[in-house]
Amino acid sequence: MGKYIEFTQDNFEATVKEGISMVDFWAPWCGPCRMLAPVIDELAEEFEGKANICKVNSDEEQDLAVKFGVRSIPTILFMKDGEVVDQMVGAASKQAFADKINNLL
Repeated sequence: MGKYIEFTQDNFEATVKEGISMVDFWAPWCGPCRMLAPVIDELAEEFEGKANICKVNSDEEQDLAVKFGVRSIPTILFMKDGEVVDQMVGAASKQAFADKINNLL
C-alpha cells in the first residue's frame, strides 16, 4: 500500500532531486487541506513507484514554505528532477492532480 512522504528540511532535497514529485503544503487547521487528505492518500497509492506524493506541514516546516513562496494553503507543487514545473493553489479534484502528474511522467 502506497503512502505519501512526509517532508522535512532534512529529507526534501534528496527525495525531489530525481523523478516526479507532487508536494502538498498543508496545515492541520486548514479546512481545504483536510478535505484533500484522502485524495493525497489515494494518489500515493496509485502512483507508487512512479511519482513521489509528498506533504509538508507548513506550520512545522516554515523554511520550506518560504523557500517556495507558499503564501496560501493548500499549495501543491509539481516537481521534475528537483525543479518546480507547475503549481496549484487551493483544493482541486483528484483527477486534476492525476492529470498533472501523468503529464510529467
